[in-house]
Amino acid sequence: MTQIRQPDFIDSIAAALQRISYAHPLDYLRALEAAYEREQSPAAKDAMAQILYNSRLCAEGHRPICQDTGMVVAFLDIGMEVRWEGSLSVQAMVDAGVHKAYRDPDNILRASMVAPPLGARKNTGDNTPAVVHMRLVPGDQVRVRLAAKGGGSENKARFAVLNPSDDLVDWVLETVPRLGAGWCPPGILGIGVGGSAEQAMLLAKESLLDPIDMQALQARGPRNELEALRLTLYEKVNALGIGAQGLGGLTTVLDVKIKDYPTHAASLPVALIPNCAATRHIEFTLDGRGPAQFQPPDPKDWPPVSWAPSSAAIPVDLDHITPEQVAAWQPGDRLLLSGRLLTARDAAHQRLLDRLHRGEGLPEGVVLKNRFLYYVGPVDPVAGEVVGPAGPTTATRMDKFTEPLLAQTGLLGMIGKAERGPKAIEAIRRHGAVYLIAVGGAAYLVAKAIRQARVLAFEDLGMEAIREFQVSDLPVTVAVDSRGQSIHQIGPARWRKA
Repeated sequence: MTQIRQPDFIDSIAAALQRISYAHPLDYLRALEAAYEREQSPAAKDAMAQILYNSRLCAEGHRPICQDTGMVVAFLDIGMEVRWEGSLSVQAMVDAGVHKAYRDPDNILRASMVAPPLGARKNTGDNTPAVVHMRLVPGDQVRVRLAAKGGGSENKARFAVLNPSDDLVDWVLETVPRLGAGWCPPGILGIGVGGSAEQAMLLAKESLLDPIDMQALQARGPRNELEALRLTLYEKVNALGIGAQGLGGLTTVLDVKIKDYPTHAASLPVALIPNCAATRHIEFTLDGRGPAQFQPPDPKDWPPVSWAPSSAAIPVDLDHITPEQVAAWQPGDRLLLSGRLLTARDAAHQRLLDRLHRGEGLPEGVVLKNRFLYYVGPVDPVAGEVVGPAGPTTATRMDKFTEPLLAQTGLLGMIGKAERGPKAIEAIRRHGAVYLIAVGGAAYLVAKAIRQARVLAFEDLGMEAIREFQVSDLPVTVAVDSRGQSIHQIGPARWRKA
């Protein structure tokens, strides 16, 4: 009988989560490099270059790939001959490992979990609890598979119960375009088919832990119906032209994974869950001989892809920007922002509008007229950093706040990731504002453009507080111009036609 010591299990969880926070799986890097070499869309190719370059910087600096360091999901296969040496439950041991990893002073990770999910939604402070799935299996070892799943991709999970005669390919091709770009493509689609409703979702999530092997599958050809289905979906999803960051291009997915399970004769439950450009997962096995060991990342494994701002990028002085300057920008224009901008996410937006509704005005020091607002919840700084990784969050969550904020404050522009909805685009057009995007999955690279940072309001919200950033040459792209034209509509349409 194998004894697994409680400290070994906790330390292994912590070390694994630290590792995946700053080092991409090599299969993802190789697949993204191949897609980068094939890509013909300049905007998509530039986004991929930023993601690859950011990945190498993170591996070298041991800092998070993305500011959203994810909700921890653990799949545990526990051998029936294993004996635990310790007093904590398995859930509590996993949570202890999460706490240790996310509060590591050398590489603090962002705490994103809130409790309860309704009402106060107070941040738990250490990213606990994890979501844990356990199975008892034959044997005397514990197999651990961990993922740190970002909210942008997790929010795009979809489920349906189809009729048995319905076509899964049709459902996927109808569903993926509706996801928008908030899941930060290029990534992986996980699909679960069969079982019951909850099992289909678990199958989809678990499939994302499998290695990327699409190029090998294309080379040798399918050996069964599921592999043939994967090939079909890979080709047809990429033919949609969505592309990296939704800008239009040849590659939207690097792989399509499918797991299935027998189901009721009257049912065809299907689930789809995407993995983003900050793909984070790892696997290890404990056999009673101590904690798992992880080799440090080797810089030689990273593609020799560097990134620098385009010579055609337009320098912008945020401290003296005017509506007339903004009106000259076109969708797809690349900008380099310098000067002061403010940050806010969902909770801060709600508080701002509550204050305005009560007639209290904006908090002291918060001035939005002719200013830009960055949708970001940064990681805490370490070792002399001004701020930790600070990539954009999904802008569509702020759509319902856009009209009243533009109307009541004179805000001139917003920065986030992914597309805006019709109502937000109309508000931007009506008020002559603009929406810019930074690359999701390039958070450490973005943070290097931030020279100063200070909290202005709502400090109790933690990563969601309103901050003022002083930035220098922050790279962004015009996504919605002052006339309401959207690159997320123009780009994919152009590449789908091509």
